[in-house]
Order: sequence, then structure tokens, then C-alpha cells
Amino acid sequence: MRIQHIRQHLRDLGAKPAHEQRVLRAWANGQPLDAGPRAAEHVLPLRVREALPAIAADLAGLAGIHSEHPAEDGSARLLVQLSDGQTVESVLLPRDGVCVSSQIGCAVGCTFCMTGRDGLLRQLGSAEIVAQVVLARRQRPVKKVVFMGMGEPSHNIDNVLEAIDFLGTLGGIGHKNLVFSTVGDHRVFERLPQGPVKPALALSLHTTLPDLRARLLPRAPRIDPAELVERGEAYARATGYPIQYQWTLLEGVNDSDEELDNIVRLLAGKYAIMNMIPYNTVDALPYRRPSWEHARDIARRLHQRGVLTKLRDSAGQDVEGGCGQLRARVTAQDPALAARPVTIQTRRAARN
Repeated sequence: MRIQHIRQHLRDLGAKPAHEQRVLRAWANGQPLDAGPRAAEHVLPLRVREALPAIAADLAGLAGIHSEHPAEDGSARLLVQLSDGQTVESVLLPRDGVCVSSQIGCAVGCTFCMTGRDGLLRQLGSAEIVAQVVLARRQRPVKKVVFMGMGEPSHNIDNVLEAIDFLGTLGGIGHKNLVFSTVGDHRVFERLPQGPVKPALALSLHTTLPDLRARLLPRAPRIDPAELVERGEAYARATGYPIQYQWTLLEGVNDSDEELDNIVRLLAGKYAIMNMIPYNTVDALPYRRPSWEHARDIARRLHQRGVLTKLRDSAGQDVEGGCGQLRARVTAQDPALAARPVTIQTRRAARN
């Protein structure tokens, strides 16, 4: 379901723009749908009032908690069940943030990620994306939303941008606290500057070596890392938000001195933050997490050479909740929850 469908339903019931905004603002903030100002111009038409219980039930059915996995770091990984029975992952982050998914599965197929192992299963509608935020807001305050869960947001860009515009207006989230994360896609750099809400941008770099990037991200667009940084810098200067470069640190793969030298060459002096994230080990995959001491040394060396680097830990290490792991465990136990990959969309996403 898309947000525009909810809007149209309200209009069909006789809602004026002020009524529509009132109902949607209440939903976005996890409040009863009739919450809001009581001034005469905001009083809901009778048909809208009568329909509110059914509308509330439909909205609540968009996303529910299948299971919750609290971690020692204050985060909690949620396996979220959608109205068709499929599941995605959201993460309640420390300091009032939530990480949401934009797809079931993923077409990029990063070799170190569980999410893409089955390909792209289906897109999430904009209302399903927002519903994850609403679900989180019923658990704790949410002031930041990062689109870093399951899926590649640029492959579902219409729904993701509709959700971002909604959250940045009626949802009350500061624009720089809406973070669009992508492996890099030309559509991102074309579309993001055009919207009324311009989110912060996180670019998944992972390596400075084109050949290694092609192996780690086999179906990502073939954008040279230097070009990716150049495009990111232009967006950062235009919006006033630094680009967050994401680097999943894989032991013996992308932690060499050559990589560090190239990072300095690409990012020194840029309006950027390097988020260095030690890999969340998955037994089924061949990669390993480096020691914390090694990761800390890498971050220190980059910082000393002029690259603002933050060493981050993937939320929920102690519950083995790396992206895609919770869903993989559940579908292994109940194969009925798995769906066939959307192969046509996967190929199209890869070509684009």
C-alpha cells in the first residue's frame, strides 16, 4: 500500500486537506487517528469519523511485531510481519533512532549480507515503510530514521522518497535525520535533490578497489569509487549535510594498507564521515569480523590522516541479528514465509 492510496480513501470519504493532514499526522506519530486540533475547520466529516476504526485497523495491519530481540547495547531488532505474512527487519536504535527496510530481499546480492541471498522478493509500499516507523514510535521516541535495513532503497526509489517526504513533513522528522543509504545509483543523484525533503545520504563504499567492489557487490551499478565520492561530495555541498560513507570491515579483505591509503586519497578534505563497521559474522558466509583492536587502529590511523572516522558496532551483536539473519532463521523454520524472487525486477534493478 502507498500513502497516496490512504489519502485518496480519505478524500473519497469527504475529507478536506486539513482533515487528511490531521488523520495522517496522527498516524505518523503513533497517536489515535482522531487526535489533533479541535477547531471547527479541523472537525472530521461524519463519514470520515465513522470510517476511522476500519482505517485504523487497516493501518495497524500493515506492520506488526513477529518477534523482538533486545540487545545489551540498548537496541532491539524487530522481525516485522506485513499484511501478506511476509517479514522484514527493523531496528530500534539507541538515541531515538530506527532503521527500516524498503524491500523484502534485495537485488544487489552483496556477498557478505544475508538479505540478498534469495534475491528481490517484492517491494515495500510507502505506507509499509512508514508503518515500521509508526510501530517503533509505539515502543519508544523516534527522532531519526535510517533507510539501511533490508533492500536497496534506490531500487524502490518512488516508495522510499514518498515515505521520506511524509516523514519529513507530517512525521516531524528533521530532514538531516532522514538517512537514505545506497550502494550508489545514478537515480539517487538525480532524484534526491529535486524533492521537497532532502535527506542525508549514506553511500556504501566498502572498498576503494573497483574489481573488489564488483566481487563484493556483484549486482550494484558499476560506478567507480572515485566517481561515487565525487557525486557524494556534490550532494553534501548542496544540502549542507556531510556524506556518511559506510565501510563494512572484513578481516583480510578490505582492511589493507592499500585500502587505507586510497581512503585518505579519496576522502581527505571532503565533507564526509567514514563509518567503519566491523562485520557482523554469519556462520553461513565466508567472511570474518576483525578484532576490535584492529578496527580501532584502522579508525585511529584514518583520523590522524585527515579522514573523520567513526568506529561503529552493528546493533544487536549479542543477538546475532545482522541484516537478514532474523528473517533467514524464521523462514528456515517456516518455509511458507519464503517467497519466490521477483526475477524480472531483479534484472531490471541490476541493469539500472
